[in-house]
Amino acid sequence: MAIDVLLTGFEPFAGAATNESWEAVRRAVPVLREHGLSVAAFELPVEFGRAGDLLAEAVRERRPRLAVAVGLAAGRTAITPERVAINVRDARIPDNAGASPVDEPVVVGGAVGHFSTLPIKAMVAALGAEGIPGSVSQTAGTYVCNDVFYRLQHLLATDEGSAGVRSGFVHVPSADVVDVPTASRALTHMVLAARSTGADLVEANGAEH
Repeated sequence: MAIDVLLTGFEPFAGAATNESWEAVRRAVPVLREHGLSVAAFELPVEFGRAGDLLAEAVRERRPRLAVAVGLAAGRTAITPERVAINVRDARIPDNAGASPVDEPVVVGGAVGHFSTLPIKAMVAALGAEGIPGSVSQTAGTYVCNDVFYRLQHLLATDEGSAGVRSGFVHVPSADVVDVPTASRALTHMVLAARSTGADLVEANGAEH
């Protein structure tokens, strides 16, 4: 039986005790269920390859109508839905399994990039209506967040059995910039916006650099 929403966050990494992405996801789940949605959530490992494998397995098993992976982007100042995933791994620090790939493809022979199929500008607008800082991001980096984002979009672009799923990635800042309750509320509003929006808004939300 298909579910409405699949959400994922990440385990802690780089010596941190918690990861804001998973904290935001787990707090959003009961609120989304109060809105009548069937929701599944998974905490992914911060590991190249394995995280994407587990997400692909969850998508195939749960068959969600909407899939949103969430990660932490320390240093950002807003909630940022991502526009595009790129087919490259280039690790500045090792992942939690000690892997440090450099200039490797996420999927050998895969497309250079895959766009999000979420209505990212409508999601940002939903944040603005709630007074939550948000903007479209043009890069998900080259670490495990991008790895998972690319694997998700590649799966849904190439697997006939997963066709029709709307999917993408959202980064949340560290808790000292946007606290976890606010990040969770933001995620809830973005999911609801994605569920209720057909064609995305046509408005400027780009970047010069």
